Amino acid sequence: MEPLNPFKRTLADTAQTPIGTWLMSGAPSTAEALGFCGFDFLVVDMEHVPIGVPGTADILRAISGTPAQPVVRIAWNDQVLVKRVMDAGARTLMVPFVETADEALKAVSYTRYPPEGVRGVAAVHRGSRYGRVPDYLRRANDEVAVIVQLETPGAVSRLAEIAAVPGVDALFVGPGDLSAAMGHLGDIAHGDVQAAIADAARAARAAGKPIGIVGPNPDMVRRFIGYGYTFAAVASDMAMMTGRAAEWQAALRGETPAPTGEAAY
Repeated sequence: MEPLNPFKRTLADTAQTPIGTWLMSGAPSTAEALGFCGFDFLVVDMEHVPIGVPGTADILRAISGTPAQPVVRIAWNDQVLVKRVMDAGARTLMVPFVETADEALKAVSYTRYPPEGVRGVAAVHRGSRYGRVPDYLRRANDEVAVIVQLETPGAVSRLAEIAAVPGVDALFVGPGDLSAAMGHLGDIAHGDVQAAIADAARAARAAGKPIGIVGPNPDMVRRFIGYGYTFAAVASDMAMMTGRAAEWQAALRGETPAPTGEAAY
C-alpha cells in the first residue's frame, strides 16, 4: 500500500542526512522551483510568513509535483490550526516553541483521530485526496509525522523528556530563538550557543531520536551535521535570492557584497 507520508520514513532512516530549505516567500512558484533543485524537504513557514491555510494549501499543491517533501511549520501549538492544515494536506508538521513534555503530548494529540487524539473528523478534504484514499481515517494517525521545535535553554534541558513522548517523530533546534534566549540575539555562531547546539545533538542521539536544525549557509550546516544532526535545512528561498542578487550586483559594481547575517529561522 502506498505510504501517505514518505518523509516520515526518511526521518527514521539513519543511512542518510536529508537536506532542505525554508520557504519564506509564500510563493507557490518559488516552492515548486526549489522542489526541482534536489532538496529532500521544504519547510512551509506559517509562523513568520503572512500566509494562512489557503496559501499553505496552494504551496503544498506546488510541491506535490516535485521530488521534495513538504514540512509545514504551523504558527503555534494550536488544535484548530493543526486540524485545518492537516485537512489541507499537511502530513509532516513542525510545532514551534515546545517547552515541555506536556506541550509535546498536546501537539501529538492534535494530529490524531480519537481515541489516540482529538483531531476533528471530516469526510472529504485535500488531506484524504477528497475521500479517495482507501481507509484514510484508519491510516492517518500512523502516517502523520510530528517534529517539535526546541528554542530555549529550558526546552533543550528537557530534551530527553520531550523526546520520550509517544508520537514525537523528531526534534528540531531553532538556533535563532535559542541564541536570543541565551542573550546572543542574532549570533548563532557564539561559542556558548554552539555548545548548546552540540549538546542537543548528543542528547538526541542518547534518546534515539532524529534531530534537525537550520543554518544560514553550507559551512554552518556542515558544522551542525558534524555535531550529529540527522537532518538539516540551509537558509531560505528569500535568503538565497537576495544573497545571489547582492553578490551579482556587487560584482558588476566592483564592490564587496555585504556579509550574510548569522540569524536562522
